[in-house]
Amino acid sequence: MQFYTESLTSYKRLKTREVKVGNLLLGNNHPIRIQTMTTTDTMDTMATVEQSIRCIEAGAELVRITAPSKKEAENLQNIKDELRRRGYDTPLVADIHFTPNAAEIAATIVEKVRVNPGNYVDKKKFEQIEYTDAEYAEEIERIRERFTPLVLICKTHGTAMRIGTNHGSLSDRIMSRYGDTAVGMVESAMEFLRIARSEDYHQIILSMKSSNPQVMVQAYRLLITHMMEEFGECYPLHLGVTEAGDGEDGRIKSAIGIGTLLEDGIGDTIRVSLTEDPELEIPVCKDIVSRYQGNVQTSTNEPTMNKLQYSPFEYKRRETIEVSNVGKKHVPVVIADYMLAETIVHQDLQAIGYTYNEVTDKWSIGDAAADLIYTSNKLIDFALPGTLKVLCDYKTWLTVADKQTYFPVFQEEEYAAATEKSTIINFIALDTAKENTALVKKIKTDNTAVLCLYSSAKNSMQSVRAFVNSLMEQQIKTPVILSVESHHTSIDEQLIHFATESGALFLDGMGDGIWLMNDPEKLVNQKVTGRTYLETKSNHQFINNTSFSILQAVRTRISKTEYISCPSCGRTLFDLQETTAKIRAVTNHLKGVKIAIMGCIVNGPGEMADADFGYVGSGVGKITLYKGKEVVKRNIDSAIAVDELINLLKENEAWVETV
Repeated sequence: MQFYTESLTSYKRLKTREVKVGNLLLGNNHPIRIQTMTTTDTMDTMATVEQSIRCIEAGAELVRITAPSKKEAENLQNIKDELRRRGYDTPLVADIHFTPNAAEIAATIVEKVRVNPGNYVDKKKFEQIEYTDAEYAEEIERIRERFTPLVLICKTHGTAMRIGTNHGSLSDRIMSRYGDTAVGMVESAMEFLRIARSEDYHQIILSMKSSNPQVMVQAYRLLITHMMEEFGECYPLHLGVTEAGDGEDGRIKSAIGIGTLLEDGIGDTIRVSLTEDPELEIPVCKDIVSRYQGNVQTSTNEPTMNKLQYSPFEYKRRETIEVSNVGKKHVPVVIADYMLAETIVHQDLQAIGYTYNEVTDKWSIGDAAADLIYTSNKLIDFALPGTLKVLCDYKTWLTVADKQTYFPVFQEEEYAAATEKSTIINFIALDTAKENTALVKKIKTDNTAVLCLYSSAKNSMQSVRAFVNSLMEQQIKTPVILSVESHHTSIDEQLIHFATESGALFLDGMGDGIWLMNDPEKLVNQKVTGRTYLETKSNHQFINNTSFSILQAVRTRISKTEYISCPSCGRTLFDLQETTAKIRAVTNHLKGVKIAIMGCIVNGPGEMADADFGYVGSGVGKITLYKGKEVVKRNIDSAIAVDELINLLKENEAWVETV
């Protein structure tokens, strides 16, 4: 095996064991399977059946149902019987967290059980415990005693199992020894996997979920490496970003986490966790998976990567020189593409974060304001805000007098032949799928050069990654703008395309800026999470928002409030979608603050992992508020809980009054 997967320069599925879930086969190069999870009360048989059917008819190949206690586990039989009576044989998955007894019951009924090693046997009290090696070994034996009965039941009944580690619910034992790390996530799963293998039970799928795509991707890569080193084989992998949220942000975060791994051929089944009705997750899953269903081929000009110049298991931004405000320690810049605009007036810049006041003749600049605007062959005939610079085609730039505001974009051949260049910064569009040795040699000595990388190869992300790896190998520190153009006709497909191709590279530390392009004429007037896209924002606003959302999701540039919102399930104790919308409405101006909105204690202090503040269902109509992982206000009436959250933000100086 090369690196952590079969190939990093072309698309090739990672070979995994074959696992049977009911009548469905996973792994071993079978199609990537799509699944979701119901949000109904598991004790409401008919509501769960009806919602399951909506999910199945939308395209779900597995349906997961929560079973928090023995009574819900037992009721899975009624749900399964009714679905089978209606002609649906889609495998069902029981979701178990704290109750081994419920898992053992469910394993005799449904086709698959999911257990979370962080809370299946261990309890989480956020305590730091120092273990000797002998004491730690005793704890593993305790887990073996409690977990083995479930393994044997699954083996007897032909039931599959997912060992699903969640970043936010690592046990105190794991946290004490390995810390809050991807390594800890992997070891948490490996402990359970070793026990299952010792009983010759192999119908296992694994997952490494996190609300942080960076942590998630690193954990899956580490897990594969550990399995191959220890067992010489890899079990099927279920991919997902926990608590991704809703709307465009939820889709972007999911596409970055899931898409990055799928690009490397990693992943056998996926679930997109959105704070929306579960059947709405399925089209997003389909859009993500469609990129890998027979339409990805090896590039004819496949690059080579003999050695990685970066670590795929930990984040470190590529070292670059500083060229004006690009590279080195600057946050990644955002380029707004106005290539197709016929004219550009003051009002057009509002879509990219700049609002002009005619009375005062002043600009106001938003937190998500683009740094550069590309105008192609057009010039702007009004005074720009001081922070905004203009990129234009090289031939147009030659005619411009103001060379402090305007900078050239060269095509490869123009740069090679140019006799005049900017003394400040020169952008060079480069197709990484083509021969470029001479150009690379030339830029090595040019301290004003910035590369705008794209690829005409089918596997464009891999092509760009290999090129940047080559730059690192040659110790060329020229900054890199990641340029992605989408020709898809739906918003979801474009979000997935942009987020996957640029996000995957940002997660590996490659990227000093982002430049997204599309053709708005090709977009269909469609519903996006209940809103009609063309009625809610301009295309420039969509592209700008997407750029900043990608940078926020990969944690390289924070421009807005971040919401870690669970997708809801049968355990949820309040209307999650309505509450999330309400909290967003009053807190979306708090740049950099991370707020977790969790339906119940299972998705509570653990799952919200690195959130600053938490809003967690603790009973019917009751909310508990957290600061970090500490309970601050317990069992508040939900009618006043949002106001109490605002008070908590104010008490901790995280609140800013809106102007």
